[in-house]
Amino acid sequence: MTRLVRYSLDLYRPEAHLLRVTLTVAADGEALRFALPAWIPGSYLIRDFARNLVRIEARAGQRAVKLTKLDKHTWAAPAVRGEITLEYEVYAWDLSVRAAHFDRTHAFFNGTSVFLRVLGREDWPCQVDLRASTDPELSDWRVATALPSARGAQGAKRYGFGLYEACDYDELIDHPVEMGHFALGHFEAGGARHDVAVTGEVPNLDMPRLCRDLAQVCEAQVRLFEPRQAQAPVDRYVFLVTAVGDGYGGLEHRASTALLCSRRDLPTRTMGDASEAYRGFLGLASHEYFHTWNVKRIKPAAFVPYPLDRECTTELLWIFEGFTSYYDDLMLVRSGLLTHAQYLQGLAKTITDVLRAPSRLRQSVAQSSFDAWTKYYRPDENTPNAVVSYYAKGALVAFCLDLQIRRATRGKHSLDDVMRHLWRTLGRDFYRGRPQGLAEDAFAQAVLAATGVDLQQAIADFAYSTKPLPLEEALEFAGCSLTAAPESEAPDLGLKTKTVDGGLVVATAYDDGAAMRAGISAGDTLVAIEQLRVDARNLQESLGRYRVGDTVRVHAFRRDELKEFSVRLAAAPAKYTIAPKSAARAQSARRQWLGKERAPSRK
Repeated sequence: MTRLVRYSLDLYRPEAHLLRVTLTVAADGEALRFALPAWIPGSYLIRDFARNLVRIEARAGQRAVKLTKLDKHTWAAPAVRGEITLEYEVYAWDLSVRAAHFDRTHAFFNGTSVFLRVLGREDWPCQVDLRASTDPELSDWRVATALPSARGAQGAKRYGFGLYEACDYDELIDHPVEMGHFALGHFEAGGARHDVAVTGEVPNLDMPRLCRDLAQVCEAQVRLFEPRQAQAPVDRYVFLVTAVGDGYGGLEHRASTALLCSRRDLPTRTMGDASEAYRGFLGLASHEYFHTWNVKRIKPAAFVPYPLDRECTTELLWIFEGFTSYYDDLMLVRSGLLTHAQYLQGLAKTITDVLRAPSRLRQSVAQSSFDAWTKYYRPDENTPNAVVSYYAKGALVAFCLDLQIRRATRGKHSLDDVMRHLWRTLGRDFYRGRPQGLAEDAFAQAVLAATGVDLQQAIADFAYSTKPLPLEEALEFAGCSLTAAPESEAPDLGLKTKTVDGGLVVATAYDDGAAMRAGISAGDTLVAIEQLRVDARNLQESLGRYRVGDTVRVHAFRRDELKEFSVRLAAAPAKYTIAPKSAARAQSARRQWLGKERAPSRK
């Protein structure tokens, strides 16, 4: 029996957004089952990709074979001799980094959306034939992917259609594919070639600057994990960037990342200093690239392997997403793309966001990690009151642990050493025959092994409880001060609003805020304050007429019923700022933490 699963993918009907896929595998008298993943690793939500299969049939030679659907994403085929071939069509109209999208402008897909797996044969090698379209409008498309070309003369040429291969199903679905017309750049970092493929209209795109800046980020991260060898964990890496009018997102893979951004986020040849939007894009790219180590190779034990048919829970996403969120901007400042002041401004915003959220008093980041599937990835009007971001608070946990290690060792060790230890013991050989993950209770021991510092109690307090983080103390050691002041002199209703059909609708009533105490709820449409109409344009102006502690009458519609509420106005929420201290000792501490400040990149 030939141990090979063969796929082909055709750009079938762009106007209907249909990709056609065939799967051929040796059956040799065995009854087989086929299934599409229910979720995509890195995005912790059941997405039921099989719902996008609009037709599926099977044959053995020229003979039709009956398929029996067993559940929402699994089909069974009876025993047949020789090979069995499945042919199916995939509806691809999800413009995101998680699924598949196809029209006459481009095609993008993740393997989890298009490649059925043969249950019990996930360890078999896979071969994929990406077939060029015969449509004249699509005939000059190119291919961007980190999926290896098949060996031999039939293997696809770089950026071309043809045969690609993967050592098993896990590798197959870990290489997204972009096909179409894209701007292409490349650079070297950590001894590896890095490609940048930008799909979408970006007038006057400055690709050389984009590559130069990304190279600095990638090189800094490689040197963090491999300070001696400075060798990237891949031979080739691909940034797949889709630029749209308004969008944001990223998803990590073992040798690539898919990024969705606004075209305004990318650099143009006329841009001088990096814009805030561009710095945000670089932070996104830095975040996903850091995942090349942290979650793609250093994994929670619960992810080894991924159970693709169901939820896979862990309490450790505060490490794998939170620590990555800490390092994404830290790598920008260490590589010279952010100033110390810009970095501290971003850190202050994170602190503000976390400390404003009532959820910090209800849920730990470990609990939030475990509940990602049912809470974080399914936000509703009460999410700010109930769900802690393991990204944002996880980043602050990383910061506090980093500074505690630095203080306890007088600067000899840091969180960097912990990441390198995890890389050496778990990550470096993950795809070399030693797939081991981090046990749920093993992080404190890893810190001790890497630094000699016992932080078990600190980890318990920071990550597994709702106790306040020692942010002021950490910043003081880093040569900075933390201050808080009301964001506005005007009083506050304690709610978040959105405009719906011209009406000012309450999106969230914050727990124990002025509005909630008065009885105002999410979904209410604010009409008037003291009988004067309010909308998104004049709400703050209306509140500015009053002082903290004043009581005002607020009228709002709840469904179709007009309600009156008596609201005692509260102070505006605090906004935190971080100020660097000027003393020589403080400057030395900041340099040790953030690195020597360099001028940000310009054109």
